[in-house]
Amino acid sequence: MLLLNLLIQSLLYLISAYLLFNCIYLLFFSVAGHKKIKRINPQESTKGYRKFCVLIPAYREDNVILETSQAALSHTYQGEFDVVVIADGLMPATIHKLKQQGSKVVEVFFDKSTKGKALAWALDSLPENEYDVAVVLDVDNLMGANFLEEVNNAFAAGYKVVQAHRTAKNMDSAFALLDACNEEINNHIFRKGHFAIGMSSSLIGSGMAFEYRYFKKLLVGIGETVGEDKEIDIRISKDEVKICYLDKVYVYDEKIENAQVFTKQRTRWIATQVEFVQKYAVDGMLHFFRHKNIEYFDKVLQSIVLPRTFLAGILGFFFLLSFAIPYAPSTLFWAGLLVGFCIAMFLALPRKLYNRHLLFAMIRLPYALFCMCAALLRINTTKSSFLPTPHKAKAIPSNTDKQTIKH
Repeated sequence: MLLLNLLIQSLLYLISAYLLFNCIYLLFFSVAGHKKIKRINPQESTKGYRKFCVLIPAYREDNVILETSQAALSHTYQGEFDVVVIADGLMPATIHKLKQQGSKVVEVFFDKSTKGKALAWALDSLPENEYDVAVVLDVDNLMGANFLEEVNNAFAAGYKVVQAHRTAKNMDSAFALLDACNEEINNHIFRKGHFAIGMSSSLIGSGMAFEYRYFKKLLVGIGETVGEDKEIDIRISKDEVKICYLDKVYVYDEKIENAQVFTKQRTRWIATQVEFVQKYAVDGMLHFFRHKNIEYFDKVLQSIVLPRTFLAGILGFFFLLSFAIPYAPSTLFWAGLLVGFCIAMFLALPRKLYNRHLLFAMIRLPYALFCMCAALLRINTTKSSFLPTPHKAKAIPSNTDKQTIKH
């Protein structure tokens, strides 16, 4: 009995140490995100308008891509840019209309489709020295005002990789609002918080820009991973290249509207996280001790931080359990972790999202946790199938270019 008690006690302390790390990490970067980011000043010697290639991978999204393509073509930029749609499974009629609009189209054909392979194929198909910068948008994304202009300024300041502020295009359901909140918390902690203290922003999968030839190098051997942005992130950190974050430069993204899509999306995200823990955790730690590469080490730390819905549920579970079992850590410890976690989340959430709709959306959090658990049970499906998030054709919001989010 004594041995069993010791075993349970040791296990609880290990779990509590891991959860304590999660809360400290999130709280530290949540606070750091309130530090003012230095203004980006383009260098006089590198000013000028770079030619952009705006890449839009479209996997069977005939109902959305025409609107997105037209909006991208209408973007205002004083330099030159091309919109290149990577057509994976699009109908011939859609491809014809895209070309009529003025977009370039690269068709791809894979037994198993992934975004990373589509991007690599497109860059191999396009002229080698035609472009200076590659921008990646999702099929539902809209570039905000001056997007290309501000990205151009960041490249003129010497950056090779830029991540813009992706934000919600719609918040018309409880799940869409929860998804929007999750996006902004991620922006604050993993992008703004890191960049504010001199570290690299994390990539988010779209609203990204790369020096064209460097991006082509990053995509070599990208494989069939469903987390191509995380793979690229890791490769950049190994190269010790700084990723710039443009907090006031927006890309608008459609948020999921129901539990079914939420579960499908989280299945892909969790599978990606598990994949990268298995693939890079040991290597990242060894790399840190051998080469003192803190950026790579930090990417590993990010991969072992629990999804926040899970973290909230687990902290709540152990807090309640502490009333029923006589083992340490104490109820006060678990209460402290819960409070620290809540402070981190509310510090990271923009003031704009504090309204009565948020309260109604938070009532759905237990259901969201249930969906996350369902997603955890389905992660093996990502190994045999591509799970893109479905989108709906939407009218472009009239206030898109005017939206600002204050922290």
